Amino acid sequence: MSYGIIETTAYARAGLLGNPTDGYFGKTISIIVRNFGARISLYPSPELQIEPQEQDINVYRNIYHLVDSVKLTGYYGGSRLIKAAIKRFCEYAEERQIRLTSKNFTIRYHSSIPRQVGLAGSSAIITATMRALMEYYLVEIPVEELPTLILSAEVDELGIHAGLQDRVAQVYEGCVYMDFNEDLMREQRRGGYERLDPALLPKLYMAYKIDLGKVSGTVFNDVRARFDKGDKEVIKTIKEMAALAEVGREAIKKQDEKYLHELMNMNFDLRCKIMNISESNKELVATARRCGASAKFTGSGGSIIGVYKDDEVLNKLVVELKKINARVIKPYIF
Repeated sequence: MSYGIIETTAYARAGLLGNPTDGYFGKTISIIVRNFGARISLYPSPELQIEPQEQDINVYRNIYHLVDSVKLTGYYGGSRLIKAAIKRFCEYAEERQIRLTSKNFTIRYHSSIPRQVGLAGSSAIITATMRALMEYYLVEIPVEELPTLILSAEVDELGIHAGLQDRVAQVYEGCVYMDFNEDLMREQRRGGYERLDPALLPKLYMAYKIDLGKVSGTVFNDVRARFDKGDKEVIKTIKEMAALAEVGREAIKKQDEKYLHELMNMNFDLRCKIMNISESNKELVATARRCGASAKFTGSGGSIIGVYKDDEVLNKLVVELKKINARVIKPYIF
């Protein structure tokens, strides 16, 4: 039985190839970005308490502060994510006739993941919470089942539109290839996951807008409805994006940097065929490509990732993207 402070972390996620096909029985490759993370602290206490953070408190300096807060974090903070995680964890234990010991706790969270720029900040909070609960109650959840449980907290409990990709990457960490085969998904509610050696990856950069990005999820527009109705163009494009992940897996294993560069550009260009991309996001991609790097979304928009050849290109990226108020980083995967 644990009585000390439990500290757990889940990191940001960036989609390398295939996204956004994870919700459409596709294939993706994602990496963990250890530059940013969500941290959970959990310790025993007389009552069960979720400590609110700044975005959970309804006290504002003035009306403009309230408006800015809602634009950045929505009408809810992170506490709802933790509540949903706790509820699903408890239900998971009940379904498997695991009796949780009668002990309460206080839980608090902190996240350095930039909001609303497609780096999976919400799922990181839930993932870190699940890890803390597993450790506190000494419950083991198989690694292949945990992403599906995390997703259910967001989709079933909170009505958030999401796929499995973010949660798989955050649970498995490193670099992961995911095949969301329809038969497997319908039968087991999970895909087939394969870890890839991050040491085989080429030089990668990431860039994200320092100012407010778009609300994650809105960029999907009507693609889901069109997909469900059998829209031929949407289905064809989704399959083409998924295929990029499949060939990209082999390119990574062969360390074919040039081909990966091309595949990442193709991923974004295919996305543009079926989705409306904001001018701000188009500017991010176009600026990076003019510098000689490849560029695609890390997630649903607001941040990009790509391959760069050398330090000269990296320096050019830093200078040019700064002009449009974007920050460039090298993602730490190990």
